[in-house]
Amino acid sequence: MQVTEVRIKLMEEPGERLQAFCSITLDNCFVIRDLKIIEGTNGSFVAMPSRKLTSHCPQCGTKNHLRAAHCNQCGLRLKDDRAIKDAEGRAKLYADIAHPINSECREMIQNKVIEEFRLEQERAKLPGYVSRYDDFDIDDSHVAKQHRTHFEPATKEPRAPHHPMPSSAPSSSPTNREEGPDSGGSNGGDFGAGVF
Repeated sequence: MQVTEVRIKLMEEPGERLQAFCSITLDNCFVIRDLKIIEGTNGSFVAMPSRKLTSHCPQCGTKNHLRAAHCNQCGLRLKDDRAIKDAEGRAKLYADIAHPINSECREMIQNKVIEEFRLEQERAKLPGYVSRYDDFDIDDSHVAKQHRTHFEPATKEPRAPHHPMPSSAPSSSPTNREEGPDSGGSNGGDFGAGVF
């Protein structure tokens, strides 16, 4: 297996631990998005895409992040010990979505991504620089973000604008709430469980 393409999105705030997002293409046929490049004590390292772990409220059944003190739906005080602990006793709050299962693959991805990250930092200094990273975030309204789906079409065509139905119109499907890795994985300096 080869990493045949790496696309980098550099973060604009200097001094932050999160230095960039990236996507990798494997063997010209499989893409993994939302890897993170993070500055650690021994230099930059790569964290794999991850999602927040949740638990259900015992009263109403709503999913809540393991850090939540109260249920987002009914307000019930939640137990503090809901998270599984790792070998060092730290709460496991995130789970990898995709990750290597052996050290050779881990090192190959790490080396390729960090090499491309350094090249992207140099390209960013040139006039007219534009990142090649495909960013599917919708920043113009929180309403549009709620209606975004996990499975965006892999196309370069611009998407049609979202026009929500009036509140009086019946809906044929329930609201799709996104709980993926881009819903706050870098909040508060915690970059998820995908670090390797």
